[in-house]
Amino acid sequence: MEPVTLFSERLELRTFTPSDAEEVRAAVQDPRIRRWIPLPDPYGPAEAEDFVGRYVPQAWRDDTEYTFAARPRDRDDAPLVASTSLHHPRSGTWEIGFYTVAEHRGHGYATEATLALAHWAFTTLGCSRLEWRAEVGNTASRLVAEKAGFTVEGVLRAGLDHRGTRRDCWIAALLPSDLGLPGPVPHLPPPGP
Repeated sequence: MEPVTLFSERLELRTFTPSDAEEVRAAVQDPRIRRWIPLPDPYGPAEAEDFVGRYVPQAWRDDTEYTFAARPRDRDDAPLVASTSLHHPRSGTWEIGFYTVAEHRGHGYATEATLALAHWAFTTLGCSRLEWRAEVGNTASRLVAEKAGFTVEGVLRAGLDHRGTRRDCWIAALLPSDLGLPGPVPHLPPPGP
């Protein structure tokens, strides 16, 4: 798939480009991001350049991951405020991930970007279930997911790989119907008691 640009009320979401490498490098130096996301350590200019110059465009070409930089709309000098991506783990189900740049936290950018990406996944990619996972204890990420309408479904024991260890993780899901959208296939919930 060719990269697309998405818009929400306040944000423009577009794929990362090589010119974004320094902003990515600076953003992921934040200890709160590094605590929860298993990034290379150290994460210097070479890692950022590889991410934006090789990894992101290759994943778009392979249709395995769509990563977006979120920036305020209608500003030529708009800073990176958040990043969000969709990973395609299995048929019909996609997984979403995100982070907010430290100095832009508390403005709802990650929630807004997550909702824009969820809408695109349901209306363009044929996604029937969008999952969010985060290590147990990552309450900031859980708050974003819940504000975006995800339903927390429980804890997966050893459900997340984090730098060579298995960690328990929360899992939550968003369905097209949660956003008032039709799904690509019918959802048949279990019969009542």
